[in-house]
Amino acid sequence: MAELAFTAGDLAQVRFVVSPLWEVVPSFRLLTSGASHPVHGPWADQVRPRLRAAGLDRGWLTELTGSSGYVPDFLNPAPAVPAPAPEAEWEAIAGSPADRVRQDLDHLARHQGRLGPRLSRLRADPPAHLPRLAREIEAYWELALSPYWARIRAVLDADVLHRARTIAEHGAGRLLNDLHTSVSWADDTLRLERRKRDMPRESSGAGLLLIPSVFTGPGLRTRVRPPDPPQLAYPARGTGSLWQVRPVAGASALAPVLGRSRTLLLAELDAPASTTELARRTGQSAAGVSQCLTALRTAGLVSAHRAGRSVLYARTAAAETLLRAASV
Repeated sequence: MAELAFTAGDLAQVRFVVSPLWEVVPSFRLLTSGASHPVHGPWADQVRPRLRAAGLDRGWLTELTGSSGYVPDFLNPAPAVPAPAPEAEWEAIAGSPADRVRQDLDHLARHQGRLGPRLSRLRADPPAHLPRLAREIEAYWELALSPYWARIRAVLDADVLHRARTIAEHGAGRLLNDLHTSVSWADDTLRLERRKRDMPRESSGAGLLLIPSVFTGPGLRTRVRPPDPPQLAYPARGTGSLWQVRPVAGASALAPVLGRSRTLLLAELDAPASTTELARRTGQSAAGVSQCLTALRTAGLVSAHRAGRSVLYARTAAAETLLRAASV
């Protein structure tokens, strides 16, 4: 069992963060494992072929993350704001201090037995190779997570809202006790039952960052690296229903406003899809679909994401809100 002691100042600096980077490693491990998953199966079935086609299952991330065990700390820099933009997180990785990268890679070598040629080059000259790693993470994000981010983000935000209400009604102690079955709070100390390494407060920064995650689970992920505050990623509430197909009850009400073709495309985008896929599903011409998607994107209802040689379109949070409002 690991323990993290709190002063009144530490408790005052507990905050939530929604971080794209904290979804990267566990989602990547799930895809490259080839295993089925009771919750994320629909997502993995869509994304796994794209990952292989892009060759991202044979790059830096594969060597850095492995199938389990230690993940280098520099892959999860402490976010400075509650919801960092993905680009800011890639930049933080690219700017990681060379000494910290080398320390993390030495620790990884002890876990894996050795470093391969690619990671050996990274260790020898971090500033030269970190930008390439950051670009690969960005490519993975665009292919695997960005098209689905509006849906994922809705679950993460709902979790934070629920837990903020818990603090308001019952206090921080109830919040920390309710995070996970392996977490308990008593006597100004947070205890994590299944963490092997201790978390002495003097070896970490002040406070605590709580990071809801849809891909972390069923356990927890932690990062303790001074001078940053400790980070604790926990399974977000509502993850179990993340990929359930949602009936678009408001589509018929929107058709007179948006037009039948555009409304039909919004309804079909329950999962991200390419122009060709949408044309096949709806019976519209590819040119007609492209024209409608351009209009929807201009209106902020659809986003476009590069996935190898194709472009995937996805409903935005604004589109989800519009569909819900029309269904009332």
